[in-house]
Amino acid sequence: MLIGVSFALLDLIEDVPVHFPELIVMETGGMKGRREEMTREDLHHRLKAGFGVEAIHSEYGMTELLSQAYSKGEGLFFSAPAMRVVLRDLYDPFAQPGPGQTGAINVMDLANLDTVSFIATDDLGKEHPGGGFQVLGRLDNSDLRGCNLLLGEVHPV
Repeated sequence: MLIGVSFALLDLIEDVPVHFPELIVMETGGMKGRREEMTREDLHHRLKAGFGVEAIHSEYGMTELLSQAYSKGEGLFFSAPAMRVVLRDLYDPFAQPGPGQTGAINVMDLANLDTVSFIATDDLGKEHPGGGFQVLGRLDNSDLRGCNLLLGEVHPV
Protein backbone atom coordinates (compact mmCIF):
# COMPACT_ATOMS: atom_id res chain seq x y z
CA MET A 1 0.00 0.00 0.00
CA LEU A 2 1.24 3.47 -0.91
CA ILE A 3 -0.32 6.56 0.72
CA GLY A 4 0.62 10.08 -0.32
CA VAL A 5 -0.48 13.61 -1.15
CA SER A 6 -1.50 14.09 -4.77
CA PHE A 7 1.49 16.16 -5.89
CA ALA A 8 3.99 13.67 -4.42
CA LEU A 9 2.33 10.68 -6.12
CA LEU A 10 2.42 12.54 -9.45
CA ASP A 11 6.09 13.45 -8.87
CA LEU A 12 6.86 9.78 -8.18
CA ILE A 13 5.31 8.41 -11.38
CA GLU A 14 6.97 11.15 -13.44
CA ASP A 15 10.43 10.62 -11.89
CA VAL A 16 10.44 6.84 -11.40
CA PRO A 17 8.47 4.62 -13.77
CA VAL A 18 6.36 2.32 -11.60
CA HIS A 19 4.10 -0.45 -12.87
CA PHE A 20 2.79 -2.41 -9.93
CA PRO A 21 -0.78 -3.68 -10.55
CA GLU A 22 -1.00 -5.32 -7.08
CA LEU A 23 -0.32 -1.99 -5.34
CA ILE A 24 -3.10 -0.17 -3.48
CA VAL A 25 -2.57 3.56 -4.03
CA MET A 26 -4.33 6.05 -1.73
CA GLU A 27 -4.15 9.76 -2.42
CA THR A 28 -4.83 12.09 0.47
CA GLY A 29 -5.75 15.04 -1.71
CA GLY A 30 -4.46 18.38 -2.78
CA MET A 31 -1.58 19.89 -4.63
CA LYS A 32 -0.80 22.06 -1.58
CA GLY A 33 0.19 24.91 -3.89
CA ARG A 34 2.98 22.86 -5.50
CA ARG A 35 1.22 22.00 -8.76
CA GLU A 36 -1.70 23.19 -10.79
CA GLU A 37 -4.99 21.93 -9.39
CA MET A 38 -6.84 19.34 -11.47
CA THR A 39 -10.06 17.41 -11.22
CA ARG A 40 -10.10 14.23 -9.16
CA GLU A 41 -11.01 12.31 -12.33
CA ASP A 42 -7.92 13.62 -14.17
CA LEU A 43 -5.70 12.96 -11.14
CA HIS A 44 -6.96 9.39 -10.77
CA HIS A 45 -6.63 8.76 -14.53
CA ARG A 46 -2.97 9.85 -14.41
CA LEU A 47 -2.24 7.85 -11.26
CA LYS A 48 -3.92 4.70 -12.57
CA ALA A 49 -1.88 4.89 -15.77
CA GLY A 50 1.33 5.75 -13.91
CA PHE A 51 1.11 2.92 -11.37
CA GLY A 52 -0.65 0.43 -13.64
CA VAL A 53 -3.52 -0.06 -11.19
CA GLU A 54 -7.27 -0.32 -11.77
CA ALA A 55 -8.43 2.02 -8.97
CA ILE A 56 -7.13 4.86 -6.84
CA HIS A 57 -8.32 5.00 -3.25
CA SER A 58 -8.78 8.35 -1.48
CA GLU A 59 -8.84 9.81 2.02
CA TYR A 60 -10.87 12.88 2.99
CA GLY A 61 -9.99 14.49 6.27
CA MET A 62 -8.29 17.40 7.96
CA THR A 63 -5.67 17.74 10.66
CA GLU A 64 -8.32 19.34 12.89
CA LEU A 65 -10.35 16.12 12.85
CA LEU A 66 -9.76 12.74 14.44
CA SER A 67 -11.97 10.94 11.88
CA GLN A 68 -11.60 10.56 8.14
CA ALA A 69 -13.68 9.34 5.22
CA TYR A 70 -12.35 6.88 2.65
CA SER A 71 -13.08 5.94 -0.94
CA LYS A 72 -12.10 2.66 -2.59
CA GLY A 73 -12.36 4.35 -5.96
CA GLU A 74 -14.82 6.22 -8.15
CA GLY A 75 -14.78 9.18 -5.72
CA LEU A 76 -17.55 7.91 -3.42
CA PHE A 77 -16.52 8.49 0.21
CA PHE A 78 -17.83 6.80 3.35
CA SER A 79 -17.01 8.30 6.72
CA ALA A 80 -16.13 6.76 10.05
CA PRO A 81 -19.12 6.25 12.40
CA ALA A 82 -18.13 9.27 14.52
CA MET A 83 -17.93 11.62 11.53
CA ARG A 84 -20.99 13.31 10.05
CA VAL A 85 -20.91 15.06 6.69
CA VAL A 86 -23.81 17.46 6.05
CA LEU A 87 -24.18 19.74 3.05
CA ARG A 88 -25.19 23.38 3.32
CA ASP A 89 -26.89 25.39 0.58
CA LEU A 90 -24.46 27.50 -1.45
CA TYR A 91 -26.50 30.68 -0.95
CA ASP A 92 -28.14 30.14 2.45
CA PRO A 93 -25.86 28.66 5.14
CA PHE A 94 -28.89 27.69 7.27
CA ALA A 95 -30.50 25.58 4.52
CA GLN A 96 -29.60 22.20 3.08
CA PRO A 97 -29.63 21.47 -0.64
CA GLY A 98 -32.26 19.10 -2.01
CA PRO A 99 -31.52 15.46 -2.90
CA GLY A 100 -28.94 15.19 -5.67
CA GLN A 101 -28.00 18.87 -5.48
CA THR A 102 -24.52 20.23 -4.88
CA GLY A 103 -23.72 21.97 -1.60
CA ALA A 104 -20.78 23.03 0.55
CA ILE A 105 -19.48 20.39 2.96
CA ASN A 106 -19.85 20.73 6.74
CA VAL A 107 -18.06 18.14 8.86
CA MET A 108 -18.84 17.24 12.46
CA ASP A 109 -16.40 14.93 14.23
CA LEU A 110 -17.76 13.31 17.38
CA ALA A 111 -14.52 11.41 18.09
CA ASN A 112 -12.90 14.29 19.98
CA LEU A 113 -13.09 13.77 23.75
CA ASP A 114 -15.28 16.32 25.58
CA THR A 115 -15.75 18.43 22.45
CA VAL A 116 -17.15 18.32 18.94
CA SER A 117 -15.11 19.57 16.00
CA PHE A 118 -17.25 21.36 13.43
CA ILE A 119 -15.74 22.59 10.18
CA ALA A 120 -17.63 24.50 7.50
CA THR A 121 -15.36 23.75 4.55
CA ASP A 122 -15.13 25.44 1.17
CA ASP A 123 -15.35 22.01 -0.47
CA LEU A 124 -18.24 21.27 -2.81
CA GLY A 125 -19.99 17.95 -2.42
CA LYS A 126 -22.99 15.84 -3.23
CA GLU A 127 -24.66 13.30 -0.93
CA HIS A 128 -25.53 9.84 -2.23
CA PRO A 129 -28.13 7.34 -1.04
CA GLY A 130 -26.67 4.93 1.49
CA GLY A 131 -24.59 7.54 3.30
CA GLY A 132 -21.79 8.15 0.82
CA PHE A 133 -20.73 11.51 -0.53
CA GLN A 134 -18.63 12.93 -3.34
CA VAL A 135 -16.15 15.80 -3.15
CA LEU A 136 -16.55 17.79 -6.35
CA GLY A 137 -14.00 20.56 -5.87
CA ARG A 138 -13.74 23.90 -4.08
CA LEU A 139 -15.90 27.01 -3.96
CA ASP A 140 -14.65 29.78 -6.25
CA ASN A 141 -12.09 32.13 -4.66
CA SER A 142 -11.42 29.80 -1.72
CA ASP A 143 -8.12 29.97 0.12
CA LEU A 144 -5.69 27.14 -0.53
CA ARG A 145 -5.60 24.88 2.52
CA GLY A 146 -3.49 22.03 3.74
CA CYS A 147 -1.32 21.23 6.74
CA ASN A 148 1.84 22.00 4.71
CA LEU A 149 0.53 25.44 3.77
CA LEU A 150 -0.60 26.42 7.24
CA LEU A 151 2.80 25.54 8.70
CA GLY A 152 4.42 27.91 6.19
CA GLU A 153 2.11 30.73 7.31
CA VAL A 154 3.30 30.39 10.91
CA HIS A 155 6.94 29.47 10.30
CA PRO A 156 8.21 30.55 6.87
CA VAL A 157 10.35 27.87 5.30
